[in-house]
Amino acid sequence: MNNVALPFESFGVSHKGCVRDLNEDSYLVEPRTGLWVVADGMGGHDAGEVASASIVDHLATIGIASSAPDLRARFEDRLSRANAEIRGISEARGITIGSTFAALLVMDGRFACLWAGDSRVYLVRNASISQISKDHTEVQELLDRGMISAAEALTWPRRNVITHAVGVSDDVVIDYQQGETMPGDIFVLNTDGLTAHVSDAEIEAAVLSAAPRAACENLLETVLARGGTDNVTIILVKIGDRRNGQAAGPHPATAGGRDR
Repeated sequence: MNNVALPFESFGVSHKGCVRDLNEDSYLVEPRTGLWVVADGMGGHDAGEVASASIVDHLATIGIASSAPDLRARFEDRLSRANAEIRGISEARGITIGSTFAALLVMDGRFACLWAGDSRVYLVRNASISQISKDHTEVQELLDRGMISAAEALTWPRRNVITHAVGVSDDVVIDYQQGETMPGDIFVLNTDGLTAHVSDAEIEAAVLSAAPRAACENLLETVLARGGTDNVTIILVKIGDRRNGQAAGPHPATAGGRDR
């Protein structure tokens, strides 16, 4: 049985920010299929929006899977279709477009996080935040090789250069992490417009102090108050508690979203 039988509460927001004319981010909140996705398009005016929307539109067709492996297979199939579609658009327009993504799949008491690019997935567990995803960027590769320090990475000239994304090559290169869900887990999916202005500690404090909708909106307001130099998209997914067989949180699956 899908883990949507457990109490979920999830919410998503997306905003173009204070500088950009267009929001090239897209997102998907589908608790009844156990899927949440953020995507950050790139490729210039209109093109980036097309790429991120292609990912979300294809993943929205997954439907109810019969098992966790089936859900993962459906996800990879739809992502491959999106990659092919984006490649076709790139060829037709004579430009290179693409999109990062970060996704959370939950079923049968387990989760899988999959990503390409610098959109992220965090897990807040036992009141402590950890970054599950690892950025596919030039600066992250330099950090991994010990060629620059964490302090230098913050101002590195090419810190925003992406090394993997959907639509930029014939094969999609993705990473993933998986594990078991625990009552009280809070997953945070976001595009880099959030982490450009808000620290991990601030994200942790925000999601621990409010329900998903309020926390999303509070984080968004913080980004905008600090200049919002990029599009920003945030999804929060909270796994509810069970006490004596009863859900301590909301009804098995509640979700919402907002775009601006």
